[in-house]
Amino acid sequence: MELVVVRHGQTLANAQGRYLGTLDLPLDPVGQEQMRALGEELAREMPFDCLLCSPLLRARQSAALLGERLGLAPRVVPAFRERGVGCFEGLTHEEAAQRYPDLWALDITRRWHLVPPGGEPLTAMAARLGMALTALAQQYHGERVLMVAHGVVGRMCRALLVEGFATFFERPLGNGEWLHFRLPVQPCLHPSPHNHADV
Repeated sequence: MELVVVRHGQTLANAQGRYLGTLDLPLDPVGQEQMRALGEELAREMPFDCLLCSPLLRARQSAALLGERLGLAPRVVPAFRERGVGCFEGLTHEEAAQRYPDLWALDITRRWHLVPPGGEPLTAMAARLGMALTALAQQYHGERVLMVAHGVVGRMCRALLVEGFATFFERPLGNGEWLHFRLPVQPCLHPSPHNHADV
């Protein structure tokens, strides 16, 4: 199968530089326009067999706007939700540093096994998405799938399917940007980052 992973359009929290995670916020007007423009771009680039999305509102709204242009109805896949960052959600970097100085000093959102209280470790997210990608490859063998998800989801897919985890924290995925992958029925996933030490 072919898989195109799109990061949702901009939200107000994105524009303000806030940790968003599992907060369920809508697209802002800029994000809506990003998705309309992306719909035109993808319609020129390639046809799709199906349209999938994360359950979070910003992804569902983005998928609905793309689906209007591509003639596809989105289907929610819960496993492609964004990573939660717990007590950091809704805060800017500056606010997180002031409110949780001990956690901030650990650079905790960039650790593999550690996470702000209430969040999801990157190791757990890698396991979740690894299983989800294997299931997709089997279910949609021979098809071209468009998945509307999130920035960390896109980077995790890139690490699992192509690059490994050495450069995971480099090259973030912007709002409306997309990645293109080809998956065999049994994708050869890079090992999840369990061997990366949190030091």
